[in-house]
This record gives sequence, C-alpha cells and structure tokens, in this order.
Amino acid sequence: MRFVIHKRRNTPTIIIVALVDVLIVLLIFLMVTTTFKQQSALKLTLPESSQAKKSGANEKQPFTVSIDNNGIYYLEKLPVTYEQFRSELLKRAAKDPQLVLAINAEDKAPWGKVVKIRDAAAEAKIKSLVAYTKEPAKP
Repeated sequence: MRFVIHKRRNTPTIIIVALVDVLIVLLIFLMVTTTFKQQSALKLTLPESSQAKKSGANEKQPFTVSIDNNGIYYLEKLPVTYEQFRSELLKRAAKDPQLVLAINAEDKAPWGKVVKIRDAAAEAKIKSLVAYTKEPAKP
C-alpha cells in the first residue's frame, strides 16, 4: 500500500506595500480629477416649471432689460444702447444695493448681448439676476 504524501502549500501572503502603493495612486487620481465648486458673483434664479410661484404684490419690481432677436436692448419698452443701459443700471444700483436685474431675452437673441448684460450686472455689484422664460407649450 502506497500512501501519497501531499506537500502542504504555503498560505498565500498579502504584500501590504503593493496595496499601499495602489491606494496612494487611487487617492492622487481622485484628488486630481475632483472638480471644486466655484462661487459665482451673481445668483441666477430661473423658473423651474410651469408650477412656479407667481411673484407677490408685496415684492418690488425688478429692473428689467429686454433683448429682441436683432440684439436691440429695451428699457421700459424704449430702445436704448448698451452704454445707456449700463449707465442707468449703475445709477439704480447705487441707489438700491438690493436691486434685482431681470433679463427678458427672446429665444433667438444673440448670446453675446446677454453676456454683456451679465458683465454690466457684475460691474454694478448686482447680487440677484433673474432670467424670464416662457411656459412650455402644452401638447
């Protein structure tokens, strides 16, 4: 009778140094790829849906600027140049530090005109900016 003698296998060992290296690489990868939250100078308030709350009677009216599809600025339904708008905005912001600026741009208005309004608002230190939108069409 022959007895088979099996060699005992060595128990596997875990190399901790390699695991620490992998952990450090993962940590560096996560730190490099993480995006940091940037604080914007203006608070942009957009309506969320057709069920959004309507403005109350006790709220003061925002300073509204409109832009049509041709890129013409309007204050109180009167066409103005960018410089006229900017000077009026600076004047009103100096009187009222809590001034709310509302942009009412048509859907095909040049985006550069909207950006210029935002820049003027940042220059005037406007903290609240509202963009008007239309309710979605019902099917």
